[in-house]
Amino acid sequence: MSDNQEASDAEDTTPSESATLPLRPHSDRPTCNKTGVCSRSYFVVVMVFFHVYIINVIALLFYVHYNSGQEDTSQGRDAPSSNQQQPESPRPPSKPEFLRVSSLTRIEGIRVGHVQKVSLMQNKVHEMRTLSMKPLLFEIPGFLSDDECRVVMQLAQLKGLMESQLMVQEGQEELAKELNLSPDEIFNLLDINQDGQLQLHEILTHSRVRDGIWLTPENLREIYTGLKADKDGDGLLSLEEFRLLSNDAFQRFLLQRGVKRSQLVRNSRHTWLYQGKGAHQVLQDIKTKVTRLTRLPPSLVDLSEPLQVVRYEQGGHYHAHHDSGPVYPETACTHTRLAANTSTPFETSCRYITVLFYLNSVEGGGETAFPVADNRTYDEVSLIQNDVDLLDTRRNCDKSNLRVKPSKGTAVFWYNYLSDGKGWVGEQDEYALHGGCMVTQGTKWVANKWINVDPDYQRQARYQQLVSQQPEDDDDEDLTLNQDTQSSDIHQDL
Repeated sequence: MSDNQEASDAEDTTPSESATLPLRPHSDRPTCNKTGVCSRSYFVVVMVFFHVYIINVIALLFYVHYNSGQEDTSQGRDAPSSNQQQPESPRPPSKPEFLRVSSLTRIEGIRVGHVQKVSLMQNKVHEMRTLSMKPLLFEIPGFLSDDECRVVMQLAQLKGLMESQLMVQEGQEELAKELNLSPDEIFNLLDINQDGQLQLHEILTHSRVRDGIWLTPENLREIYTGLKADKDGDGLLSLEEFRLLSNDAFQRFLLQRGVKRSQLVRNSRHTWLYQGKGAHQVLQDIKTKVTRLTRLPPSLVDLSEPLQVVRYEQGGHYHAHHDSGPVYPETACTHTRLAANTSTPFETSCRYITVLFYLNSVEGGGETAFPVADNRTYDEVSLIQNDVDLLDTRRNCDKSNLRVKPSKGTAVFWYNYLSDGKGWVGEQDEYALHGGCMVTQGTKWVANKWINVDPDYQRQARYQQLVSQQPEDDDDEDLTLNQDTQSSDIHQDL
């Protein structure tokens, strides 16, 4: 057996065998004890260096492969998530990607009475107080300066204010024909609780939405008497009694008797002030502060409605209503209807946030009432009980859960929709029901800034992409104003 073979065999033997089988004559090497420390130490050292060498080689190979993979990925398809630290492609993100990144910030109310600091302009900090949690409602005193309030009112007067709601118009029978519904079908739709009788509140709710006339239970009883509709005098309409009425019977009676301005849902005058490029600096500054207050993407604020300015004379009011309508599959938002791609039978205003500014302090009345703010439950039917109508801001404002007194320069803002839990718009917040109490003394000036967001995320994305392709000139202003004119019409009906 050769020396090399003996060395190989020696390394494979147990410690006891290596002691009895010396590799060389005793005089040629240092003496080792019976535990075999010399051969084991040599083996360990060699293996450590060997593994370190192998690890370095593997690390080098991974490094080369990783770098080459990055280059191949950047030249080919989109990089995987593990490579997100690499520079992005120069291709600008599409509108949906932009919206995903810019999800809607929603301010936390914490609790009623909670005060938080907000910075809306340089060198000034405002205090924002939570007024209610349902709806999520805030108040910011001193949001507008005295000069800003004065300029907004003067600009509105210079442009000219129009009637917010016209008196009763003829031609209701034409609308009735378009409905294409039989008396039995209409009765069934009006009979909310399906008890086979039409209560006063069921008739009142329908009349207000359709005709814009605010009838009280007393008014309705007078109409019943005049039309001889309630044969048994119990204040209810049966199906047989309802069949005897024509579709426009109420409207004809009101036209003959005459309708006062105080009987309208809304008694005020208003105008719209554009806030885009070329607008008065005060109007642009207000839009900037609104953007900072709501913490929403500037693109959403820019594409929303102009500033609405409203004046209520003595006796002016606005009965309780919602600024936005509920969203159903068959309903489209007015501001994004051009991007809907399909025709929808119904449209509604989709106003995610309402920001209301008080431009003056009112001598008497004029509060903003929230009838069901922070109620434990919401029940539309219970809003009218025992002739007490919580929606009636001329008679029952004092019964609202919350009233905000107008104070010059103060702003209040609230969310008209809940969150969907994913950073976008959810269902309508029914607790956002609000109205303007009757002005008993003096004049009331307010301004409204609505932030329009479509609960249908893809539709909002298509709309923003569509608008971004428009030339940046006066056409943008015309597009916005035309949309807001139609939005205002819907707002009157809600």
